[in-house]
Amino acid sequence: MTLHVEPPHTASAFADARQARRAIRSGDWRGHTSGLAPAHVQGNLMILPQALASDFQRFCQLNPKPCPVLGVSEPGVRTLPVLGEDLDLATDVPGYRIYENGEMVSEVGDLTKVWRDDLVTFVLGCSFSFEDALIEAGIPLRHVAQGRNVAMYRTSIPTQPAGPFHGPLVVSMRPMKAADAIKAVQVTARMPAVHGAPIHLGDPSLIGIRDISKPDFGDAVAIEPDEIPVFWACGVTPQAVAMAARLPLCITHAPGFMLITDLLNRDVPYR
Repeated sequence: MTLHVEPPHTASAFADARQARRAIRSGDWRGHTSGLAPAHVQGNLMILPQALASDFQRFCQLNPKPCPVLGVSEPGVRTLPVLGEDLDLATDVPGYRIYENGEMVSEVGDLTKVWRDDLVTFVLGCSFSFEDALIEAGIPLRHVAQGRNVAMYRTSIPTQPAGPFHGPLVVSMRPMKAADAIKAVQVTARMPAVHGAPIHLGDPSLIGIRDISKPDFGDAVAIEPDEIPVFWACGVTPQAVAMAARLPLCITHAPGFMLITDLLNRDVPYR
């Protein structure tokens, strides 16, 4: 069963990260988090048994574009103070997905009942965090304007394997005019902690996407005749990897349903 509850508020109702997390924790917000607390860093989750944690750490090191690590918890610990003082990894994401043997078995809004003492949480950088910088640079983002989740696609690009972890790269897509795409490359290249520069611009078939109108995750958005699709490495990649590797257990965020941290986008490492 999947939980996609229509949120009772608009994204703009939550400008503060702690306020947004409280609304998520109480169940008042169950939508995607694009546009929520826009000044704050958002993160993808990969929650694994401790026995798999070292291999996944190595996977992240080999695949820094889709898997930039913002923080790693201690086994069984639901807090991560480096990302937020009032933060609970088991309750503060609007939707979690539980995978067993590569199959998604449930989607829930709270992990309290399934939490285990051996679970290690990896928080990975998310492209929602550079969207604020793109908007400030004058680049319109259609999915944000329309209140939709970003479109995400599996590609034919393989990730670098580590232990049992292997599978395809997932990308997020934002349509832009050519001049805006050039500017977007310049803006996001300075933000490697949240995926950095795009990995592809233009023809989606060149990276194995057959139908741009049918994303594998998130919501489809129109691409106008004077626009090109721009693709960034995406933190949903570990979910595709979990399915390809048929991991016995892993827990992730639902695509687009992120952890909102106390970190500010302006404070993430720049280069």
